[in-house]
Amino acid sequence: MRNRWRRDAILTVITATTFIFLAAVTSALAQHPTPQPPQPRQSPNAPTNQNVPQGLDGPQLTPESDKVSFDVQNDREIRAGVDRLYNMVVELKNEVNQTNTNMVLNTSVVKRAQDIEKLAKQIKDRAKK
Repeated sequence: MRNRWRRDAILTVITATTFIFLAAVTSALAQHPTPQPPQPRQSPNAPTNQNVPQGLDGPQLTPESDKVSFDVQNDREIRAGVDRLYNMVVELKNEVNQTNTNMVLNTSVVKRAQDIEKLAKQIKDRAKK
């Protein structure tokens, strides 16, 4: 019986010690919770829209508004080119009127005519777009 009493006492001590140990571990864990794993942060250089290639997510333009803005810019450039062409033609006309037509044309007249042709071709190509 004595052995039984001793065995019961040892089991009681072990059970009490285990209970105290588990209570201490539980309170320690409650005071110091496990830290959350670090969350990945998005790079400041990453595009905001994942469907857009890197570096191309500027202001979003619809195809219609992009076409309208291109048409307006193209129209301005054509008008500016035509004004320049008109001024160049008027200057060429005045220079030709001042020269003698029986003589050989001055090289500056030929050069101006080539510049006028070049500008006219640029305007024509821009108008085709």
